Amino acid sequence: MSDIALSRRRFLVAGGGLLMGTLAASSGAIALLAPTRSWAVELAHFDTHQSQTLLQMCRVLYPHDTLDDAAYALVVKDLDVAADDEAVRALLIDGVADLDSASADTWLAADPATRLAQIESIEGTPFFSTVRSTAVVSLYSSALSYAHFGYPGPQGDAGYLHRGFNDLDWLPDPPDSASGPIPDDSRA
Repeated sequence: MSDIALSRRRFLVAGGGLLMGTLAASSGAIALLAPTRSWAVELAHFDTHQSQTLLQMCRVLYPHDTLDDAAYALVVKDLDVAADDEAVRALLIDGVADLDSASADTWLAADPATRLAQIESIEGTPFFSTVRSTAVVSLYSSALSYAHFGYPGPQGDAGYLHRGFNDLDWLPDPPDSASGPIPDDSRA
């Protein structure tokens, strides 16, 4: 495989964008997954402004103050992949432009209350639905979110009994006759 020299100028002319950031010191479990505190997501269809707008829109839709931007950047990456389809790309780029045109400056420069009001005003539009439906799946099925929320993720099919989730203590223990079979861990 040959090396391709890509200067900053050629990268910018190519139309791609880049989302970059640094993991917050309070990222906790997320920081343990990353080899460094810096992260970057290369995008093929969105410029930096569009990608930042989509990232912040996802933060408005699914607000988690302590969840790092890196988890939301993965949503933008999934939107960028969906933008391989020209119709989806036009929908997303036009949606960001519409958010900006409804603002005095740009949507990103607006205060949080104005941002929320503008997002509420577009609820039900194809742009809103595309971002929301992609974000809910992408955000909550990533290893970064799993680490942040303390969810161990899919770890085989042995069930939850022997993984610390059998903590139902507000009901009395049912009799064995009322319980189903206990999974056999030797098959996992």
